[in-house]
Amino acid sequence: MRNGVQAQVPVLYVADADAARGFYELFGYTQQRTGGDGDSRWCHLQCGDLTLLLGAVTPRLVTVELPLLIYLYVDDLAATTDRLTAAGFAVERVGHPAHAPGGECRTTDPDGNTVLYGQRRAVPAQAHAERTGTEARFSLIREAAEAAARRGGAPARCQIGGPRGEPCPEPAEVKLADSWGDTVWGCLAHADEALLNARGAFLATEDATGLAAFLGMRHPQPDATAHS
Repeated sequence: MRNGVQAQVPVLYVADADAARGFYELFGYTQQRTGGDGDSRWCHLQCGDLTLLLGAVTPRLVTVELPLLIYLYVDDLAATTDRLTAAGFAVERVGHPAHAPGGECRTTDPDGNTVLYGQRRAVPAQAHAERTGTEARFSLIREAAEAAARRGGAPARCQIGGPRGEPCPEPAEVKLADSWGDTVWGCLAHADEALLNARGAFLATEDATGLAAFLGMRHPQPDATAHS
């Protein structure tokens, strides 16, 4: 029999172990063990067969330029959302993607880490909540991708890539830009991440409703009767 990994324990370095523990308890984790003192504390959380280790060390052992992204599957999206909002955490609904037909939401933990959570079990279409402003934004991203596909000209692969520079094999679907003139093509997932974390990033469209058309309508138009 081939030897392999028997268990996996994600480790999050946090500023306040108690605050982080309280947040993840809202997802069903419970504290199993804790230890350390002074400038070094750790907390071992368990949810069924899943484990999560929180480490609070001063000075911080790990410093990241962008927040970490954690994805959790929950058994009841609505109940989880109710617990989070009741505890004072803002939650954004992001629709019903194929990998989470029961719905998907986004929130932020006390250390600023982005946490996405979804429900694998599908729900009846009539139970879907009306689109919020955030869902409308995601709809715009998909519409931009569809428009780019119709025009053609996008590169074959996502140019954004992973957080450590690893290439992304997904096709480029959306073009992003910022006010400094930089542009990049990305897959839907990495484009969404960039829009959330890159200050000033926006969807770049190349259709007739862009800025040039807007400004063109404000310029004085020649009077046709003056040349008759």
